[in-house]
Amino acid sequence: MSDLKHIILGISGGIAAYKTPSLIRFFKKSGIQVKVVCSKNSLSFVTPLTLETLSEEKIYCDVFGQSEGHSTGHISITDKADAMIVAPATANIIAKYAAGIADDALSTTLIAFNKPVFMAPAMNTRMLNNEATKHNISILQSRGVQFINSENGFLACGHVGDGRMAEPEEIFKQIVQHFEHDPRIKGKKVLVAAGPTHEAIDPVRFIGNYSSGKMGYALAEAFRSKGAEVTLISGPVSINPPHPAIKLIKVTSAKQMYDACLMEFPSTQITIMAAAVADFAPVETSDIKIKKIENTLNLKLTQTPDILFHLGQKKTKSQILVGFALETHNETENALAKLHNKQLDCIVLNSLQDKESGFEFDTNKVTIFTKKIQLPLPLKLKTEIAGDIVSFIAEHLIKTNSR
Repeated sequence: MSDLKHIILGISGGIAAYKTPSLIRFFKKSGIQVKVVCSKNSLSFVTPLTLETLSEEKIYCDVFGQSEGHSTGHISITDKADAMIVAPATANIIAKYAAGIADDALSTTLIAFNKPVFMAPAMNTRMLNNEATKHNISILQSRGVQFINSENGFLACGHVGDGRMAEPEEIFKQIVQHFEHDPRIKGKKVLVAAGPTHEAIDPVRFIGNYSSGKMGYALAEAFRSKGAEVTLISGPVSINPPHPAIKLIKVTSAKQMYDACLMEFPSTQITIMAAAVADFAPVETSDIKIKKIENTLNLKLTQTPDILFHLGQKKTKSQILVGFALETHNETENALAKLHNKQLDCIVLNSLQDKESGFEFDTNKVTIFTKKIQLPLPLKLKTEIAGDIVSFIAEHLIKTNSR
């Protein structure tokens, strides 16, 4: 079962645009409404009449066109769509989207869209392998855009190589699978804690850490996409708000996160503590800015509540509790000790020794531990790691806890 009901099909000006009528038919046969948004060049390869007949909707290809009745169609079109797929995605539209350029119907719609975006690249092999194109794809992947890989085969230029757009059936399959609910996850109440905490010293200074919250937000979205009812408790982050279906509780300090977690925890079945909670906070907080009068400032610190430990003490047999461990040395030993001492069902370890993983990066390299399993995962985007963690929980922990 999928919650995908409306999709925007973006068509850019590549020869593979001739395949888009088949893609429209796949969506329509599945009961999914399709709105076509295209560049003017794409209409050199497929006609408006074909697209409108199959989609049963007027196409949108001119920002200031008369057919829309107003000049903000790129906004209104995005309101009810659940996802957007650009197929074919040429090097040009990929570059525009990566740079934030909005100069036609397709690019303005992309910039205005704030839900899942998929791209199916189609171009000559040399264009696909160009450093600029690879860089632009990397930028978009870091922002959560999902790419449906091109295939190796005969290209329009007469060459054989990578760059041939995936077949419409494969594109359709991957998008629908992304939104398909997992019966093991669907309906489960999930609590995710994400981001850092800030412990105030005075009105302008705080003790904190480098956590971006990206891993926790990715986990919240991964659970939501599989049909869970998700509550996200978030420390202060610079991330776009999550999907409207996710209940967001914003906190600042460790004490606030502790209180929010204890309030939500009893009604949840799966809890993921991905937050990087500060271990210490100032004993006293000044109401006014501390002035630089002397050369030194002595701060007396006290431990903050150990949220994961307290949740482990309150956990019932029917609840699943997952922690995260970010280590700099003795990684495995420290993670396993935390797994045992805090009565966790699972712990996810990542090390600051691994390049491009941990705080602030869009990628991560983790190892998932239970008392019986050790599963190392290679360096991946955090959105992909989140999907792997959700699948692991569904496969190993839900099954175990339901026996």
